[in-house]
Amino acid sequence: MTELPARRLLLVHAHPDDESINNGATMARYAAEGAHVTLVTCTLGERGEVIPPELRHLTGPALGAHRRGELAAALRALGVEDGRLLGGAGRYGDSGMMGIPDNEDPGCFWQAGVDEAAGRLAEVILEVRPQVVVTYDDQGGYGHPDHIQAHRVAMRAVDLAAERGHRVDRVYWNRVPRSVAEAAFGRLQDELSVLPFDKSASVDDVPGVVDDERITTTIDGGAHAAAKAAAMRAHATQIEVAEPYFALSNELAQPLFTTEYYELVRGPARGAGTDLFGGLEEAS
Repeated sequence: MTELPARRLLLVHAHPDDESINNGATMARYAAEGAHVTLVTCTLGERGEVIPPELRHLTGPALGAHRRGELAAALRALGVEDGRLLGGAGRYGDSGMMGIPDNEDPGCFWQAGVDEAAGRLAEVILEVRPQVVVTYDDQGGYGHPDHIQAHRVAMRAVDLAAERGHRVDRVYWNRVPRSVAEAAFGRLQDELSVLPFDKSASVDDVPGVVDDERITTTIDGGAHAAAKAAAMRAHATQIEVAEPYFALSNELAQPLFTTEYYELVRGPARGAGTDLFGGLEEAS
């Protein structure tokens, strides 16, 4: 096996596009700095709502195949070469939003056994040996079943990998500080009239918003803002971008954050303020 770079980051996401919205600038930064960045996506998002009218004929497996292509294009924009689909393409289906019949589909990710899916992810962790893992909080950021399941699977996989010989040094959850979100939505209200969106989302629509004191790590991705926007544009079925804002299929504008924020939930905090890997060399 080819020797991997000294710094290795692994991110676990539910659907194609989640990586670009939540962590695009972070991924681009670390890839540009020479770190090995691995993205594991748990489903193909086959039940996503499609924005462009000319693509609305895409549903189910056809949409999943199309979104797989969008994901590949997004990773190219971010400079990330290692993208995985958990268990292989189509192993776990999109579960749809919480509380709908799709949640009961035995093939959907929400119905997967956590240990079984985590075992598959642990194999990737043991191969890549990341020092840092990034995923969602226990509510999946905003309550989507696939996001909640991605959290459960990621956290369990970290434990399984440790039992088999690789200890992940740090685990982070995606976050947005409330003060930053409120300020950004304030600017959005002032600029909404010149945007291609009629209405604004609200702070409560942003996944992972928490009180500022819970933020442990701030990643300035300003130098990689263009890469993040390009990656988001690659997910054309799901996202419309009008920098520095974007909208999902609900057509509600929200800020496109190029500074990205994290809460360290496992591992040493020293040195982690502006670098996911900060201080780990000294701690090891």
